[in-house]
Amino acid sequence: MGKIIIVGGGEVGAFLCECLSDEDFEVILIEQDEDIAELLDERLEAKVIRANGCSAKVLADVGTNSADFFIALTSDDRTNLISCSLAKAIGCKTTICRIHDNTYSDSSYVNYQIHFGIDILINPEALSAVELAKIIRNPGRVAVENFARGQIEVQQMRVFKGARITGKPLKQLKLGENVRIGFIQRNDQTFVATAESIIEENDLITLFGKPEAIQNLRSQLDPGQNLSPVSVVLFGGSETAISLVRLLTHPRFNIRIIEKNERTCERIAETFPHVTVIHGDGTSLRLLEEEQIGKSDYYIACTKDDQYNIMACLLARKLGTKHVQLVVNKTDYDDVLQTLIETIGLEKTVSPRIATVNEVLRYTSTEPFREVAQLPDPSIQLLEFYLPYNTPLSGQKIRDISFPQGTLIVALMHKFKSKVPTADDVLLGGDRMIVITYKDKLNALCGMIQG
Repeated sequence: MGKIIIVGGGEVGAFLCECLSDEDFEVILIEQDEDIAELLDERLEAKVIRANGCSAKVLADVGTNSADFFIALTSDDRTNLISCSLAKAIGCKTTICRIHDNTYSDSSYVNYQIHFGIDILINPEALSAVELAKIIRNPGRVAVENFARGQIEVQQMRVFKGARITGKPLKQLKLGENVRIGFIQRNDQTFVATAESIIEENDLITLFGKPEAIQNLRSQLDPGQNLSPVSVVLFGGSETAISLVRLLTHPRFNIRIIEKNERTCERIAETFPHVTVIHGDGTSLRLLEEEQIGKSDYYIACTKDDQYNIMACLLARKLGTKHVQLVVNKTDYDDVLQTLIETIGLEKTVSPRIATVNEVLRYTSTEPFREVAQLPDPSIQLLEFYLPYNTPLSGQKIRDISFPQGTLIVALMHKFKSKVPTADDVLLGGDRMIVITYKDKLNALCGMIQG
């Protein structure tokens, strides 16, 4: 199939090796620790090399120049950045770098991806936060998977009486560049929205767009809306918690963070003045009672210690919290996870390890497309397409491409950013796009993309 080089034989790297080996990839794993390398060499079908993944000579010797993917998954961000940068310089087609520090995701001063020559940055904690935020931000959203790394959201909304968008074709509505109406459900019919589509009262429409843009559009759909405040309590000031705070920026979310490290509390309070930071032990029944945790809408245990997380969730449920979510960091609890869900009454469990592997597998997949979510009408599909580098569509503006009728691009993902595309956006090889299309148009669409 293809050649993949992985640096880092920890839980994530070893698990990914198993998954990729099952798909017949040629997998080479580089691990510096002698004991870990020896153990994995016995256990995995992949070729295991004990060496420094930041050594240019080592990368050259294992044939990085002929690799389809180079994936750095150690627990050290700097090691991952350096090894990926070297791999790209040597000639690897695609580099994927695991990071934990949000510093490297911030491109306001320097774009770290461009600087280091990295194609894809993956933050396990940020991916976990996206999964947690989906239910909190809008329990009625239609897509069960995130795409565009949480930068594009999917929401269903009912069009109520008096909404300003009714009675006019979509091309006359000023919805903004960051939001798109994907499809419309009217009575027993579902159809893909076009420029000529007219919204009617009581339609159920599905929106794709930036979270803040969708939120702003609510007032046009439901003039009488009155969103009630949502109380969210986070146990632990971890990277997952910080990422979740960034996703819940709307004023209706009242966020409290319980953290026992005083210095961490001070740092969070300085960074997020709107967040209430509580210095204390989230497994203390007395503290949870004093903070009236039972009256909160959501309680999310997201420390790095799974035992503390489980205990905290048990207490929150006992006190009456409506929705309880749990972050599971290690593999120890995989086998008993379903029992935990039933015992504690968890609404959602998230594993940064599994989220990372799933994200990597999306990029290494050789399939031309994958289904993102099941839609109400089976004749309409929501698909994610990968544009190969030799696609005939590369370099063309969307407005100049004659897509099959009823095909709509609702999200476009370049290497460094994701957006709701306009007609003037240019498609490039290596891009990914989320498309709504009718099932009977799928073959024609695949033909256009694959050439």
